[in-house]
Amino acid sequence: MTTAAAPAQRYWEDVSAGDDLPGFDLDLSETKIVEQVSGSQDFYAVHHDRPFARAGGHEDIFVNTGFTRAALARLLTDFAGIDGWVCCLSYQMRRMNRPGDTMRLRGRVTRKYTAEDGSRRVDLDLWAENDREGVTTPATATVMLPARG
Repeated sequence: MTTAAAPAQRYWEDVSAGDDLPGFDLDLSETKIVEQVSGSQDFYAVHHDRPFARAGGHEDIFVNTGFTRAALARLLTDFAGIDGWVCCLSYQMRRMNRPGDTMRLRGRVTRKYTAEDGSRRVDLDLWAENDREGVTTPATATVMLPARG
């Protein structure tokens, strides 16, 4: 078994408003969506049963909230590094990510500041998107980053 290396640590001094986060893509298949539903035990049929999803007015099955939240959290923790801290994450699931979509996770630094408690913080705009729907999940977050030295 191989273990992925932790991302390089990002420091507060190295970040500026307007910087783009290194994003990543997830190719969604029916199998990947059903595996996540099974692992999270979110067995609501709209996430794994096509006839049920279509009877409810959906085009197809789609990823669930936990999958989306985990993808956004990965984007944040990859950015903050092992010594960073995710303070808050807020998101709105507006459109669906379905089998056959490539779910792209992206973000941008919107503000860099020192909080009253002395912590060094970065506010971020994040989003999930796909080619079929555009932005499916807009989000905002704040992370604390360590200082150099």
